Amino acid sequence: MNDKKIIAEIGSVHDGSFGNAQKLILQSAKSGANVVKFQLHLFDEESLPGAPNPSYFSGESRKHYFERTTFDFNQLCALKKTAEENNIEFLVSPFSVKAAEILEDVGVDSYKVPSGEITNLQLLKFISSTNKPVYLSTGMSNWEEIDRAVKILNRENLLTLMQCSSIYPCPNNQVGLNVVSEMIRKYQINVGFSDHTLGYSAGIAAATLGANCVEKHVTFSRNMYGSDAKNSMEFHEFTLFCEMLNDTWEMVSNPVYKDDLNTYKDMRMVFQKTIVASKDLKKGTIIDESMLNFKKPMIGIEAHNYKSLIGRRLNIQVKKDHVFTVNEFYEN
Repeated sequence: MNDKKIIAEIGSVHDGSFGNAQKLILQSAKSGANVVKFQLHLFDEESLPGAPNPSYFSGESRKHYFERTTFDFNQLCALKKTAEENNIEFLVSPFSVKAAEILEDVGVDSYKVPSGEITNLQLLKFISSTNKPVYLSTGMSNWEEIDRAVKILNRENLLTLMQCSSIYPCPNNQVGLNVVSEMIRKYQINVGFSDHTLGYSAGIAAATLGANCVEKHVTFSRNMYGSDAKNSMEFHEFTLFCEMLNDTWEMVSNPVYKDDLNTYKDMRMVFQKTIVASKDLKKGTIIDESMLNFKKPMIGIEAHNYKSLIGRRLNIQVKKDHVFTVNEFYEN
């Protein structure tokens, strides 16, 4: 897997339109994402007939919504081809073993384990058997459940563990940035962040803390119909978000060592001070602090060394603003 990932979560924001799904892939790639994510829902395989809707969407029944918006095998293959043509990883979340089997036939690049499937061990075992990269979302999960899933899926550096708060939209006080650091320390594997906030800050902060993958829901407009659009980021925002993430990762990946001053060699000469005479001084004068001044550029004795001159006797006569050197004083 590439070191840094930005996942554009399309989900069901296409609302069943194959054309919109293709355009969403194109726009995600153009905005700077290197992964595009879809979902494959097979209602009868994953839900009982009366399965309730989430609190944030009540426009239609789950069964009708999934059946209306789910793409068939040929459409999924075509979407994968569109992703390949735009050099973007094709990632899909299966919500049942049957869905995962279909995705294997499609030839998906990688899998996302949705937060609600982390205890579905049969699904995890099937996904693990594919030996493909996996992104494991951990919203709604405790450490015991995460431990169990990681043991099944963690192999050959193919697992990215995603901190996630399954709240739409997620308020700042529920983001759980501390969990990003805890996951890195606890598992010592790739850790990412699934960002359900509406803004930029959480994803940038997660990248600063060590997340090497950030996922964000995207949409053409938050006014679009469906369960995802109103909690997603529009593409003009997402483009900026991608730029900010890449800038952040570049900064984090290039530490600055404060004792390495080669970068500032010229700047130090221009802006730091050197020790000069505050007035005309005769040969033989014994230097006290009142006879010293400090001026740019730094071309002589550095200002912080002024005490080394106190009490020493000049072996030459100097004018005001003379830049002192160490050989202008008698040996003590």
